[in-house]
Amino acid sequence: MVHWINKPSYNFQDLQEIVGILRHPGGCAWDMEQTHASIRRNFLEEAYEVAEAIDEGSTEHLKEELGDVLLQVVFHTSIEEDAGRFDLDAVADGVCKKLIYRHPHVFGDVSVSSTGEILSNWEELKQKEKGQATQADAVDAVARSLPALWRAEKMKKKAAKAGFDWRDVSGALDKLSEELDELRRAALEGDGDPVEELGDVLFAAVCVGRFLDADPEDALHAACGKFAARFRKTEELAAGRGLSLDKLSDAQQIALWREAKGQEQA
Repeated sequence: MVHWINKPSYNFQDLQEIVGILRHPGGCAWDMEQTHASIRRNFLEEAYEVAEAIDEGSTEHLKEELGDVLLQVVFHTSIEEDAGRFDLDAVADGVCKKLIYRHPHVFGDVSVSSTGEILSNWEELKQKEKGQATQADAVDAVARSLPALWRAEKMKKKAAKAGFDWRDVSGALDKLSEELDELRRAALEGDGDPVEELGDVLFAAVCVGRFLDADPEDALHAACGKFAARFRKTEELAAGRGLSLDKLSDAQQIALWREAKGQEQA
């Protein structure tokens, strides 16, 4: 057991000390075994839980989840510090320099007239900073670990900066229809790889979303929520009539589904 004095409240330095205790001899065997790779998913889960707290509008929940993300930052940095590669000061140094460099209208003598110009300057400076000579380089640099819908959206936005884009939503919708036709042929006639064609449909749908100012992840989350509520109602309607969904024909299931949908809109 380590020597530790409990306090009524703790600060950032205490967090660093606690993580250090946990990760070293005399601490926690599980914590000492962890690597960047082994807790990679934990970091992602904590980030999504922050997003959920934001969606809920709960200040207390947000504070808790931000603490969990902060723990991940300290933990990963502790691994690197033990290896003699970098510490939290180096992490802070890097992000401070990045913020100063990418805000020349604040820390330099650049003049801007709109937030759009600020964002444009940010992207230009980011590309220079990362040695991206072309928009193709910027497209390639979009993180592969992003959720696929977000990655598709970011890639298409960067390609659009080079002028590679539809003029309006009608062109994007035509492309979506084309990809749906190709998926249908692949799935029903064996003309092509249906998995590849499904990916093309999803990518085309994201492109349509850009013209609608729709975040593809938000749109799909909303659809998931709608499906869950409508499925619950469909199941309730079936049960209320002494029916089991798995014993119904496709036509009967569709009829119940439409009834559930109609009750939503009533």
